[in-house]
Amino acid sequence: MKNIINFINKKTPAFNLQEMLVVLVIIGILILIALPNLLPLISKAKSIEAQTQLKHIYNLERSYFFMYSKYSSDFNELGFEPQKNIDNNGTANYSYEIISSTKNSFKARATAVIDFDGDGVFNIWEINQNQNLKEIVKD
Repeated sequence: MKNIINFINKKTPAFNLQEMLVVLVIIGILILIALPNLLPLISKAKSIEAQTQLKHIYNLERSYFFMYSKYSSDFNELGFEPQKNIDNNGTANYSYEIISSTKNSFKARATAVIDFDGDGVFNIWEINQNQNLKEIVKD
């Protein structure tokens, strides 16, 4: 019985509230220091979505061109179904459109629907019939 009482009264090593708060404040300060350096990486990672989807649109346009000897300006004709945007309860960060389409050329654009780094500039990518993928507006 004495062993049980000693076991119950024995203090275990632990942190007190002040020590935990100091640790949380230090972690918060480190995050504030690191966050500006991470924003370009976040923007770059999200832009991979636009690049991948534009390359897919390019492949669909090329297939359509081989079948009909012209490029299309209609996603339905190509068989491209864009995902829902973040602002429409979806997962896509970009909206897609074909901005020009002729018999021998096309240009498709991906425009960000959110501002990744909060500077008021929205990221824009474009691709053409020669598969020239380029960033028009950097975020």
